[in-house]
Amino acid sequence: MGVIKTKNSINNNTMIEMNNVVKKYSNGTTAIRGLDVIIKPGEFVYVVGPSGAGKSTFVKLMYREEKVSQGEVYVAGWDLSRMRKREVSFLRREVGVVFQDYKLLPRKTVYENVAYAMQVIGKRPREVKKRAVEVLDLVGLKHKVRMFPDELSGGEQQRVAIARAIVNTPKVLVADEPTGNLDPENSWEIMNLLERINLQGTTILMATHNAQIVNTLRHRVIAIESGRIIRDQLEGEYGYDD
Repeated sequence: MGVIKTKNSINNNTMIEMNNVVKKYSNGTTAIRGLDVIIKPGEFVYVVGPSGAGKSTFVKLMYREEKVSQGEVYVAGWDLSRMRKREVSFLRREVGVVFQDYKLLPRKTVYENVAYAMQVIGKRPREVKKRAVEVLDLVGLKHKVRMFPDELSGGEQQRVAIARAIVNTPKVLVADEPTGNLDPENSWEIMNLLERINLQGTTILMATHNAQIVNTLRHRVIAIESGRIIRDQLEGEYGYDD
């Protein structure tokens, strides 16, 4: 039997949809409590809230790092609540992920880190080379293709991570604290890059503690506390003192 991509039958004009989602961990902790969310194609959404609020779990549900305990999650047409383990790799061709700590392969060059994301899904060498160089040019690192991660600054490493995340042209980019380890200058460079990617049509979901970014580059804000959405505003503010 082939891989079945289950389309969201509720509303085809959604990129992400969560219906009555609950996530309980084996230690008894309930991280997410009955969330309902709809995110449309092309939106840029910040996810904010205090530490321990459930933001990381919320984000991990989007790329099936965690599985729901109850409810339904649809992302890029996939039904994540019914998805089999072997289908997760297919989902991640359409959902790119950027982490706070970059997660680059230390023994691979900048080019190899980006190209690898295409090679593992069987893209042809000519296509890999063309697209990898294209995205490295987009993030401003075409001149550093032969360097290794430990030869780059934090901001440069994050740009490589973003290039890797978008090299397969995902519909959704999930960014979990992408500026968390960066100084202000590099943080703004990363945000300018994410803005450009969003303008090309990619839906972006970004968890962040950076109030200045949220309050300056206005987008939709979803605030989570104690596993529940307590605020959902278009062009919202950060709203916390931290």
